[in-house]
Amino acid sequence: MQLYDIKKHIPEQELDTIKYLVDVFIKNGFQCYLIGGSVRDLIIGHRCNDYDFATNARPDEILRLFQRVIPTGIKHGTVTVIINDISFEITTYRSDGKYINGRHPDTVTFSKTLKEDVVRRDFTINGLAYDIVKDEIIDYVNGMEDIDKKIVRTIDDPMKRFSEDGLRTFRACRLASKLGFIIEEKTFFAISQTLDVARKVSVERIRDELVKILQISVPSVGIEYLRKCGLLTIVLPELASSYEIYQNKYHVHDIYYHSIYSCDSAPLEHPSIRLAALLHDIGKVPTKKLGEGGDYTFYNHEVVGAKMARGIMKRLKFSNEEIERVNNLVLNHMFHYTDEWTDGAVRRFMRKVGTENINDMFLLRLADRKGNGSREGMPEPIKKLIRRIGKIIEEENAISLKDLKINGHMLMEKFNMKPGPKIGRILNELLEVVLDDPDKNESETLCLMAGEIIDRTRSEQDQVY
Repeated sequence: MQLYDIKKHIPEQELDTIKYLVDVFIKNGFQCYLIGGSVRDLIIGHRCNDYDFATNARPDEILRLFQRVIPTGIKHGTVTVIINDISFEITTYRSDGKYINGRHPDTVTFSKTLKEDVVRRDFTINGLAYDIVKDEIIDYVNGMEDIDKKIVRTIDDPMKRFSEDGLRTFRACRLASKLGFIIEEKTFFAISQTLDVARKVSVERIRDELVKILQISVPSVGIEYLRKCGLLTIVLPELASSYEIYQNKYHVHDIYYHSIYSCDSAPLEHPSIRLAALLHDIGKVPTKKLGEGGDYTFYNHEVVGAKMARGIMKRLKFSNEEIERVNNLVLNHMFHYTDEWTDGAVRRFMRKVGTENINDMFLLRLADRKGNGSREGMPEPIKKLIRRIGKIIEEENAISLKDLKINGHMLMEKFNMKPGPKIGRILNELLEVVLDDPDKNESETLCLMAGEIIDRTRSEQDQVY
């Protein structure tokens, strides 16, 4: 067994604070150990963002030991202690009663020993404790051996563990992909046998697990685990249905693999682009048709896909802002630039996508291209479009209504108009002119054109009557 120096992976200020925290417990006659995923990550050598502790002190006793304590999950024995602006989650040793809703035990009984607390946890690699004073790892469940073997295995019978809490099945897939481990055979088989429990997990928790997978360097590994064990039909049934759906001669992979490899190729620091890459061709399944040349076509798949992506994200309760961002990228990812585009056409493209989304759109196209399996790098036509867009931005040409040198208040004051949809129609017509001829974006010129539009619409109304 290899020995690991856990302390060297903890920043000095945090280590001093942790030592102080543990010392307070010990001086008051209690035990306190670093526990769970934080120990696992420190053993592996990963940066630990959250430090969790287990203790035999009761929550009410912890409240008396420290000045800043938040009762985050006090019903289950968990509180958060804040020292030097660092948060530590501390849970009293416990054993769980019967799980009745596929997520939480109906009762919690505080225990006296660390071992009782460890054996009720999910995976062996999360069942390790660390004694900061003695600098020793406490291992009741062979977690160190599984770390060495790079295995994700449940503590006790996997059928029992997954039947207790359906979220553990999603965590197994995420942990394996995040750590580069494999899921132990019996553990993996048990996931597919407990999907009914996994379906009881709230959509918010499922969404969070999906987002965490998207934040892994190679998310396709985690998504493949979800597919192979049946969880993908719960998270993203639309994506699961794209498996083995052949595309055409321009693609190496089927729709499913193209989607997950495109997701891999999207920037790690932009989860929204990664999600858009994962969903960008989701509309190909319902739009697939056999073309005249004997190959498959997917006309308007981006329009259908955008609607599907919106529905998926609403179902998973993403924020409205995230939904709009991903929907916009999926809807517009199929643009086809040629040298025949006028400057006005470029400005209209910028307006449609949104100037603030242009860079994200190009990153999505690059990921889409890499995910194809036979292409690399940005194609020359898009490089030209990027240069033209850069020039337009540099020249500060009008792209949206807010860029016009006239607004609704000016129209109402100048032409004695009342608020209403007519104002918007006039401004949009003015913008269409300016997109083709930016030199006309002057307040006097726009006022004259607005007057002409008003006169014309009055004349058209008179002719109707």
